[in-house]
Amino acid sequence: MTPMENRDSRRPEAGMTLIAVMAIMTILAIALLAVAPSVQQEVQREKELEAIRRGEEIANAIREFVIHHRGTKLPESIDELLEGLPQGTKTRMILRPSAAIDPLSEDGKWRLIEPEPQVLASFAKRVQTYNNGLLPTNPSQLFDKYSIIIVNSLNTESEDDLTEPDDFDIVTDNAPFIGVASQSRSRSVLTYYGIENHSKWVFTPLFRGGGANSPGPPRPAAPNSNR
Repeated sequence: MTPMENRDSRRPEAGMTLIAVMAIMTILAIALLAVAPSVQQEVQREKELEAIRRGEEIANAIREFVIHHRGTKLPESIDELLEGLPQGTKTRMILRPSAAIDPLSEDGKWRLIEPEPQVLASFAKRVQTYNNGLLPTNPSQLFDKYSIIIVNSLNTESEDDLTEPDDFDIVTDNAPFIGVASQSRSRSVLTYYGIENHSKWVFTPLFRGGGANSPGPPRPAAPNSNR
């Protein structure tokens, strides 16, 4: 067989090899496309879990702040919580710097929730529904003055869509606040008190219970099957 004939005989084999490689690459691409939504959902789930952890830390820091000031003052910025509280000649830190960042918002800033019935009554109603009609008591009587108007408005507060975002103005500084929420308006993978939208997850010391047997914050639920 001449060299030319040898090259000609190898061409079909090379063509079949190329086709096989292209077929394998196509199968891999299809597999990656099938896996991508699951990977994206898992990444989102981890971000939401972290947001809940950080939001709960801020709620606890607000509680410490209010108790320290005997109910006479609310924090007016996240930085004020980061500064800590005086304890003798030292400063007691009540919030980690990482918790001051909202992992769900584009700029990392939490939305401050002012002690207004319009926002908090809606969240309190959801907590009440989640707890089978029972609204947990406050962790201290010092919080009662911030919640009494809210509780009185629960009977007139209708239950809205738990998956749609709230309509809100973004306040991130220089306002007395009793809780925080994300700026994100996206529907969530997890649920928080049965709520499936980031903007409606309010992290506050109100309505959380004060005793060891009181209902605490819920564990995040598993991702919804209809995603």
